[in-house]
Amino acid sequence: MAKSAAADDVFHALADSTRRKVLERLSLGPATVSELAEPFDMKLPSFVQHLAVLEKSRLVKSEKTGRVRTFEVAPQGFKVVETWLAQQRRIWESRLDRLDDYLHQLKQKESES
Repeated sequence: MAKSAAADDVFHALADSTRRKVLERLSLGPATVSELAEPFDMKLPSFVQHLAVLEKSRLVKSEKTGRVRTFEVAPQGFKVVETWLAQQRRIWESRLDRLDDYLHQLKQKESES
């Protein structure tokens, strides 16, 4: 159940384009809240809520030095997504393999007729 909740948090965080853009920016390196907020046309309190969602999902981590909070990507947070996608890939590859086998059988029966 805990893994499911963690996956829900991560996918919720990734569902928003603003948060995805923040992650793209953070992939270049750590940044302060002000630096991250600059390109967005929204009030700082609203933007900070996006950062809180990212931090809750463990996709980013922050550190406060004095009055400045700096964020950086937390790569281990993406493991939840990677694991879920790998499971889905295995499921769909298996289904498609069975479909391929079935279609080959149909084709073989058709050529025998």
